[in-house]
Amino acid sequence: MTFTSYMDQALDEARMAAERGEVPVGAVIVAPDGSVVARAGNRTRELSDPTAHAETLAIREACAVIGSERLVGHDLYVTLEPCPMCAAVISFARIGRLYYGAADPKSGGVAQGPRVFSHAQCHHAPEVYDGIAAREAEEMLKSFFAAKR
Repeated sequence: MTFTSYMDQALDEARMAAERGEVPVGAVIVAPDGSVVARAGNRTRELSDPTAHAETLAIREACAVIGSERLVGHDLYVTLEPCPMCAAVISFARIGRLYYGAADPKSGGVAQGPRVFSHAQCHHAPEVYDGIAAREAEEMLKSFFAAKR
């Protein structure tokens, strides 16, 4: 079986988020058969919703599409290390594998900060693969914030 990365699609979602004035983070959820079930970019400002992170929106959409609150065997590609809130949602949804791009030393919850998946209270921890297209994701974030200053 050949590995196929869906990070390019997550990066596209991040670019669209930036065009909307949102922090450029994008996410894609892939079913066990390799089909894309959901995709999203940040919409916190647009929706006036602090929980409208790309990962959470994609998980909500994927759950609605398959008709279950569990995404067992599904993969999540996201351009930035998930925050603690999103890491908890990933765990609750039972995502099988998490692939993320840029590390987030300030707000990350997977390899930085609280490291949600390593807590005894975490009921499910996905396989985690980091650094996928990290440089492109980092550059997009740096450019976005540089333009704001």
